Amino acid sequence: MKIANLDGRLVLVLDDAVADVETASDGRFGPDPMGAFAEWEAFASWADGVRDGTGPLDMSRLRCPVPAPRQVFAIGLNYRSHAEEAGMDVSSVPATFTKFPASLSGPFDDIPVVGDTVDWEVELVAVVGARADRVAEADAWSHIAGLTVGQDISDRTLQFAAGMQFSLGKSRPGYGPMGPWLVTPDEVPDRDDLALGCRVNGETVQDARTSDLVFSVGALVAELSSVLPLLPGDVIFTGTPAGVGMSRKPPRSLQPGDVLETWIEGIGELRNTCVAG
Repeated sequence: MKIANLDGRLVLVLDDAVADVETASDGRFGPDPMGAFAEWEAFASWADGVRDGTGPLDMSRLRCPVPAPRQVFAIGLNYRSHAEEAGMDVSSVPATFTKFPASLSGPFDDIPVVGDTVDWEVELVAVVGARADRVAEADAWSHIAGLTVGQDISDRTLQFAAGMQFSLGKSRPGYGPMGPWLVTPDEVPDRDDLALGCRVNGETVQDARTSDLVFSVGALVAELSSVLPLLPGDVIFTGTPAGVGMSRKPPRSLQPGDVLETWIEGIGELRNTCVAG
């Protein structure tokens, strides 16, 4: 199942068509893209039986599939390759910070570039469907509604200022593109081993597999939920592999006019143009 945000309305994606959820359910479920998470089990059961669209799929109208989560978690140095390029040891616990929800944007939205140290980070993003409170790793996937493609865009100057302020450095408006839709885990080839990467102006700068994650999605849900409850609709940016701009020699950053294309196997692709911020 694929669910999306079409101009602010919750839809199911059915090949080249969409089913408007409020219309197709005769009002059983509302139009708010966040509404499905409040009763995810019932929604998923109903959506599994929908076969007919209510209109065509227009990719240009897709917005952030999870536009207003209550909590947005992000994990640093969670790929062995990225820890190696950063010259840092793999952590024994997830290096967790937050992106503020106001940073989230859509799959084709512009990225406002502020300064000359703005970096790219392709990430697999997991979205919570059922409240998770002290969940065992073996049970973690049952709490995940779906997966989507994300970019943890980073203002490195702001990120490393004042003794490290990751959350601010990664939370300027537009610094969290997501999409193009949310895919349930049963639809991807292998939920623990997916190819992912990104291109800048057609040049591949990141190319990896999620099997290189230090802490898998299941492990992250277990670790995070051992500290605080994960709520329906919460977002987890799971980390980025090697190939970020600041680790290149010489370092490279995003500039106005650059086109950033980001993909994950079995999920989809983002295409974001950088503009002056």
